[in-house]
Order: sequence, then structure tokens, then C-alpha cells
Amino acid sequence: MSYDRSELSLSHRHNGRVPSPTAHRPPWSSYHRALRVLRRACRWQRRVATLAALGYFAAFLTLTVEAPALMARPALGGLPTGLLLAVVQIPVTWLAVLLFEYSARRFVDPLARRVSRYAPPADDDGRAQA
Repeated sequence: MSYDRSELSLSHRHNGRVPSPTAHRPPWSSYHRALRVLRRACRWQRRVATLAALGYFAAFLTLTVEAPALMARPALGGLPTGLLLAVVQIPVTWLAVLLFEYSARRFVDPLARRVSRYAPPADDDGRAQA
């Protein structure tokens, strides 16, 4: 896409105004719209799963630095709270992976199927035809 406005000469003025560069663009096709929705869903999915895993890890590190007395206090079975929170980090990471997989199957995969329905057919080399 070019942002060169040299194409807009004085002869293209309408009622004394220069038309916007998007005025003559065709509306988004259903393929581009579906692709845009798919990209947004993928970004949202990555953010949620990343924040679930890294958020817990950041909270654990913050407690380790800011509240060492709390982390040294005994918890269940005589284990220090810090060690218990470190061990719980593994199931939290697996939970984030399961959340990612569930949301991919439930929300992102149907969008990907919709995009593939609109995709132009590929030629013999596997590239999309123009």
C-alpha cells in the first residue's frame, strides 16, 4: 500500500476538496474481514494464556523479593510457603496450556476454517493465485 499523495492532483478535486485516499478503495472482502477477525482472536488468545502463566510467575517472584518472611512461613505439611507456591507453578502452567488449547478449539479454529473457506485456490506450487 502506498501513502504517496502525488496521485491526488488538483483535477481530482470535487467541490473544492481533495478526496481522502480511502474514498476509492473497495470495501473489505469477506476473506480479509475473516482474516482480520482470526488475527484478533489469535492475539487475544496468546495474551490471556501468557498472562495466566507469567502473571502467576511474576506474583511468585514479587512475593519472594518483597515478603521473604511470608515465603519462609510453614504451610501445608510443614513445607515453606515459597516452596509450595513454586511447586504449584507447574499445575498453573499446565492450566494455561489447557486454557490455550480449549480456546483454540472453541473460538480460533472455527475462524480459521472460515478463512480457509474464503482463501483463493492454490496453484500447483502451493502458492495462492492472484
